[in-house]
Amino acid sequence: MAEPLPVAAGNDAAAAAVERVRAAVGGPAAARPDGLTVQVTGGPAFARDIAAAFDGADVTLLVATAIVVAVLLLVTYRSPLLWLVPLAVIGAADQVVTQLLPWVARVAGQPTEGEVSGIVSVLVFGAGTDYALLLIARYREELRRTEDRLTALLTAVRAAAPAIAGSATTVVLALLTLLAAVLTTNRTLGAAAALGVVVALVFGLLVLPAALALLPRGVFWPFVPHAGSDDPAGTGPWARLAEGVRRRPRAVLVASLVLLAGLAAGLAGTKVGLAQTEQFRTEVESATGAQTLARHFPAGAAEPVRVIVRSAAAGPAVAAARGVGGVARVEQPERSDDGTLTAFDVELTAGSGTSAADRTVRDLRAALAAVPAAEPLVGGEPAKDLDERDANLRDDLVVVPLVLAVVLLVLVALLRSLVAPLLLLATVVVSFAASLGAASLVLRHGLGIPALGTAVPLLAFLFLVALGVDYNIFLATRAREEAARVGTRDGTTRALATTGGVITSAGILLAAVFAVLGVLPVIVLTQIGVIVGIGVVVDTLLVRTLVVPALALLLGERFWWPARVAGDQRPDLGVVADAAEGVRLP
Repeated sequence: MAEPLPVAAGNDAAAAAVERVRAAVGGPAAARPDGLTVQVTGGPAFARDIAAAFDGADVTLLVATAIVVAVLLLVTYRSPLLWLVPLAVIGAADQVVTQLLPWVARVAGQPTEGEVSGIVSVLVFGAGTDYALLLIARYREELRRTEDRLTALLTAVRAAAPAIAGSATTVVLALLTLLAAVLTTNRTLGAAAALGVVVALVFGLLVLPAALALLPRGVFWPFVPHAGSDDPAGTGPWARLAEGVRRRPRAVLVASLVLLAGLAAGLAGTKVGLAQTEQFRTEVESATGAQTLARHFPAGAAEPVRVIVRSAAAGPAVAAARGVGGVARVEQPERSDDGTLTAFDVELTAGSGTSAADRTVRDLRAALAAVPAAEPLVGGEPAKDLDERDANLRDDLVVVPLVLAVVLLVLVALLRSLVAPLLLLATVVVSFAASLGAASLVLRHGLGIPALGTAVPLLAFLFLVALGVDYNIFLATRAREEAARVGTRDGTTRALATTGGVITSAGILLAAVFAVLGVLPVIVLTQIGVIVGIGVVVDTLLVRTLVVPALALLLGERFWWPARVAGDQRPDLGVVADAAEGVRLP
């Protein structure tokens, strides 16, 4: 029933062959008998429909992302002019990355497909906007203290650069851990995304300050900061929140952890692994064709397992295959031209990508391996799906510990502490569990998506841990800077009051940017967008705002152990200056 194409599924030749077949058998409806519906399905058809989902996606994604960023920047700055500056800089960075992606493809040995380029573009806009928000917020602070605009800008860059560079370094190193993955797609994504963040960093610390240096204070109109104007750190909702956390840190911590545990409970019932027919949010011919086929024939008829054995053992191998549970039919064997090998197709009762098909492929491999002298090779789409799932599981076990180790080392180097990095890393892991649990509930009950894609947990973990640490780095470096002058309790309170608005704005903007992935009809990208979007909001509004400050307030100076940074314990001005050097560029 299923006739394989003479080309590998997923390449350009296979896609062209699928289009020719569809054009030949589809034709005008008037030329077909009444009631006849034609649908083309199978592995190459699925590959073609996935590729077609990204036709024009670059423009769609870029426009949607730019609109989201523009609106949120306009709301954040409340200025008709200022938002244009970071948007133009980040847009230029994204275009540079787009031009560099073919180079990454040549190095990685695999094209940067639409899925990879879409994620990279979103990451560039998200990370670049975060860096711009932090730098411009610090610049606004310095303009209230300094009459000379260029001096204020230089001070802001020197003060914000360590946090921005530390954040970017964490994300880049975390992304590069994907080079240890087995799947080439994961390695390609890691290299491409790391390059994107590096470019975003360069534009954030070099191009953006240069653009700001060319513009007068009036770019902040109508809320132009002037030297000697009030510092908002001591007033406003974030100052009141910081004071509330300071008064009752233990109660805040317990309540926050209970809430996080409740969100994490959503992990119960979460399944991993989507069938091929569950890959799309919209209706595509390959999926509807497979569903039609499954109603009248075995679900695996369109994508049989392909078995190759030594011809001398062909008879016992065919008999062994027929005896495996979940096998619907074994096709007539065919010998190779030289007679040494025999190939035959095995139709499964379950569709490719399902857990039932995975079990059948495993049982089939075990049964054939027991046939003497068969030397079997079991391939085809169901076997490929199973091997990809196993590879993703292996990558989870290897990459996740590497990510945690990299993030911890960067935090230790940046904060010159052991306690704070361990606690910050723990909060990010807890935040990931809560975010994945909450997102799983939304995906299952809100969007009707039955399971997560096999690659989704690893990518979601990578992005959430790396990006979640970003906000903790922004807060912790500012808290350390303030602690060098006024002590940990006052420094933490002031850091939360000062950075609360800008970090929250950055988090909401990043969540919205990742949610833009939902404009594409591929389920995996929708899931990544939902999980990362929810995770960033949880991390920004709950973990960074309540949990981390509460921990710092409860531990006091021990939070920075073994370092000593508190200015109230080290009153000498020279010592305070030395401590401050830890968060400022020379």
